[in-house]
Amino acid sequence: MDFSTLCIHGCNIKYDTTGAVSVPIFQSATFAHPGVGLSTGYDYSRVQNPTREHLERTVARLENGTDAMAFSSGMAAVAALMELFRPGDHIIASDDLYGGSHRLFSHISRKNGLSFDFVDTSDISGITAHIRPETKALFIETPSNPLMQVTDIAAVSELCKKHGFLLIVDNTFLTPYFQKPLDLGADVVVHSGTKYLGGHNDTLAGFLVVSDSSLSERLRFIYRTTGACLSPFDSWLLIRGIKTLPVRMERQQENAVKIANWLCTNNRIKSVYYAGLPSHPHFEVSKKQATGFGAMISFETDCEKTALQLLENVRIIQFAESLGGTESLITYPMLQTHADVPEEIRRAKGINECLLRLSVGLESAGDLIEDLRQALEGA
Repeated sequence: MDFSTLCIHGCNIKYDTTGAVSVPIFQSATFAHPGVGLSTGYDYSRVQNPTREHLERTVARLENGTDAMAFSSGMAAVAALMELFRPGDHIIASDDLYGGSHRLFSHISRKNGLSFDFVDTSDISGITAHIRPETKALFIETPSNPLMQVTDIAAVSELCKKHGFLLIVDNTFLTPYFQKPLDLGADVVVHSGTKYLGGHNDTLAGFLVVSDSSLSERLRFIYRTTGACLSPFDSWLLIRGIKTLPVRMERQQENAVKIANWLCTNNRIKSVYYAGLPSHPHFEVSKKQATGFGAMISFETDCEKTALQLLENVRIIQFAESLGGTESLITYPMLQTHADVPEEIRRAKGINECLLRLSVGLESAGDLIEDLRQALEGA
């Protein structure tokens, strides 16, 4: 079945007999037993709920996985994932990583006895140099947040399998529409469903997707025990958002290509980070493992004053955290998404007072470019 059809119809389970075209919202915390020792298959919504089940099975199919778990946020999903590991375990992670993940790993997970090395995962030799006997996982974002580094998923999967540890891929930026990490050898796919899967900046959600049944059982146990499950209504919002995922991703990418190319011509912009530019150092890797480049652009202005005044002068683009929605959003990573990353680490990666991140929405590309132009001229 075509991906677009799967997005609209999801899993083929019918939950009621009314013929409702929209999946019902089963807004119930608990479910009655038909008799002693009997169950309808649903007992308590922390364990499973029909609306959430429909969403999870849909996301699993989209990622070519066997199971997906829907969490109350992307960070809830990552926090649950960390419960797979024990004190003394070691994890290698991308050094250009969403600040929330970095904060969780550096403060909560380390407090719980895990150790981390943050490396440039686009360089396999750098990963290899940090492998230890106690290494249990490689956690990557590709493209990374915010500098859009691309990691060769198939190549690092081969490395992980050789050394016997898990490959975890955050696929938030490209979604299964453009990239399917499980097909390339990943063991776990992570999503902030708040972003492109939901697509409307109106709810929080997170996902873990797997293919291996034993890994699914371990994560399901953690999931129902720690309890950060997605609510029925938020599950319905994600089901609705996914229906338009392909058309949104195509239009947002189309806009992003135009804007990235325009930014490259503006003398107030020093650098443009977009995986879809042929000048991007990992352009060929992106073409090999993904069917698109997404709609996330980061760029560096000529000075801090330009960056600040651009943020204050945009009229259509909104200065706000998050990404992947219908509205275009611009973010100041050093003060927002990566504020908790130590300054020396931020600056070493180029996350400085001149760096901005743009999530390109569904508005007219011409209007967005004009908005950026007038904001830059105002600066």
